[in-house]
Amino acid sequence: MLSQEAIDQDHEVRPEWLRIPEAIKRFGMSRTKLYELISEGDIRSVSLRKRGQIRGTRLISYDSMCDYLNELADQQKR
Repeated sequence: MLSQEAIDQDHEVRPEWLRIPEAIKRFGMSRTKLYELISEGDIRSVSLRKRGQIRGTRLISYDSMCDYLNELADQQKR
């Protein structure tokens, strides 16, 4: 748990994991593109669901999204 000091310093707490709708808003990507990146292994994600359950909650790693975008930006500089 973060202390109040850490929250006050950053003014915003950066999440470790994002749900798909949050990732779409934050990174400006389409839902289709996010799932494509997940299936290709370019970004990390986890699915939270109980055993035997068909549907779950998909979470995207914030850090892996940032890493992917930074690598893409570096490639485009060359």
